Amino acid sequence: MRRLAPVILSCATLLLTAPSLAEDGLTDGIKEKAKPLLYALSLLGTPYKFGGTNPEKGLDCSGFVRQVYKQSAEVSLPHNAKAMSQAGETVNKDELKPGDLVFFNTLKKPFSHVGIYAGEGKFVHASSRGEKEVTISSMNDSYWAKRFSGARRLPAAE
Repeated sequence: MRRLAPVILSCATLLLTAPSLAEDGLTDGIKEKAKPLLYALSLLGTPYKFGGTNPEKGLDCSGFVRQVYKQSAEVSLPHNAKAMSQAGETVNKDELKPGDLVFFNTLKKPFSHVGIYAGEGKFVHASSRGEKEVTISSMNDSYWAKRFSGARRLPAAE
């Protein structure tokens, strides 16, 4: 966890200084739209588990996103990245805001992986690659850049 501290601090700073939040001002603590990303960041290091829906036992990508939005924004999402890609409104890549869902083609089909946009080209997700845990990745990394399928904004993230 110590190696993630600078990344967590960086993402929290991005979130709290993002223009979409700053223009509204932060009153009475963190605004509702910041809660999903902050909760997502609290799950960094949670083990990846295929089909996982419980942070204590492990999460897969859609289980992670579903858990985040259920616990932080009382939004119910399906446990399937493809089905999640139908929720909310489509967002262009150049208009992403922290909390938006980002989708990737990782199984030779669009919308087979999902994560939560954290700002500055980074996203939080339950990765089955490499570290096999909830982690932060750059959408600009060649692996993710060529697999980007689209993005959605949920009502709780607006």
